[in-house]
Amino acid sequence: MSGEVKQMRLIVEVEDFDAAVAYFRDVLGLGEEAAFSGDGDERVMILQAGRATLELANPAHRRYVDEVEVGRPVAPRFRIAFEVADASSGTAAAAAAGAEIVAPPTETPWRSLNSRLEVPGDLQITLFQELS
Repeated sequence: MSGEVKQMRLIVEVEDFDAAVAYFRDVLGLGEEAAFSGDGDERVMILQAGRATLELANPAHRRYVDEVEVGRPVAPRFRIAFEVADASSGTAAAAAAGAEIVAPPTETPWRSLNSRLEVPGDLQITLFQELS
């Protein structure tokens, strides 16, 4: 492979496509880049999520983050974290749109305000606001 990676996409299969689109596009405000449909009910939507990073964590670190954000182990093998301008209002908007709050906004040792949510698509996400 030559050159650098130009884009990272996380592809997630969701049972309730419309609910997931409504949440991520309409509640979180991810911009719609493209949408395609095919035979039958085959659909996909690509949403812009700002700058993407890949965070690799060993099991001990995953447990530590769960302890800091939630107070107990809850995370699946992967979760999605979104940086937002205001974690408190973002969490409230997410809950009003049907997300389940796993843990409210909590200040972390690394100086961010993080909340944990169960959202449409059977996904667990973190909303975080950098404090410094």
